[in-house]
Amino acid sequence: MTYVAEIKEEGSWQYRALNAVTPGLSYLSNALIELREAGHPVVAGSADLQYSNGLNLFAEKYPERYIQFGISEQNMVTAAAGLATTGQMPFVATFASFVGLLACEQIRMDVAYCAQPVRLIGHHTGISLGFYGTSHHATEDISTMRAIADLTVVSPADGPQLAAAIRASVDWPEPIYFRIGRGREPNVYEDGSPFEFGKAIVHGIGDDLTIIACGLPVHPSLEAAKALAADGLDVGVIDMATVKPIDRDAILKAAAKSKRLMTAEEHNVIGGLGAAVAEVLADEGAGVKLYRHGIRDEYALIAPPTHLYRHYKLDTDGISEIAKALIAGDL
Repeated sequence: MTYVAEIKEEGSWQYRALNAVTPGLSYLSNALIELREAGHPVVAGSADLQYSNGLNLFAEKYPERYIQFGISEQNMVTAAAGLATTGQMPFVATFASFVGLLACEQIRMDVAYCAQPVRLIGHHTGISLGFYGTSHHATEDISTMRAIADLTVVSPADGPQLAAAIRASVDWPEPIYFRIGRGREPNVYEDGSPFEFGKAIVHGIGDDLTIIACGLPVHPSLEAAKALAADGLDVGVIDMATVKPIDRDAILKAAAKSKRLMTAEEHNVIGGLGAAVAEVLADEGAGVKLYRHGIRDEYALIAPPTHLYRHYKLDTDGISEIAKALIAGDL
């Protein structure tokens, strides 16, 4: 059965919620609506968070193809796997800490092991939920998800890239874990930008340093590179939106040219993007200095997201500071 909140008069909480979707997350529903209008058998579902992830917009357009699972994330994932066996194209979304961690077993056994092309969307990743605290922070989901066989892991930098990845997922045979933010990230890309799974977006390879980032840190990494250029430093940025399968060629090309590499991620440095890059460098014997920048093996503090990004040096100033210290040989 489909449950959709009735939208009542203007000024009601339902009306305010319907119109309170953050710009970045509106790309999720818009992309799914686009796929459905093109004839694809899209089914969307959420665990009582349709107003937090923007799926209420899809539910308004296609109420018969939206499922409100309530606070039962593990059931949602298993049900999505079941829907996929019937030829439907399920996209299910909830907080990343709940889908990527709480429902890990269901993702492993019901989705990936059974090779069902479910699209799992973990939103409000990393430390973006701020005051909600440790139970809602998701700083281990990349390491958990990329260790599951036959599961693709994607961390878009913004709404347009998320929409492009969703459109590209139509012909992708494996299940996918999309790791997205809270919808307030500045846009890096324009609407309609292309996306290819397993291919990094190379914004430049620097002689002094190349920053390899995914998700939220992509934008501040690009801004940091501009700031460092004013100081005479040659810093490039690679957007590694697909964490698995990772673009090995892009990493090795950067390793061959740059004196140092640095990863930037809103995640524990153990098992995340930095670890994935380190594995490639070790496999290939690429002797280049790598610094993994992120949450350094701790449970994040509780504070507003902006304060947390500043504290963990994941904003433009922080990434610039770390990059300068790395280039100077202090890290």
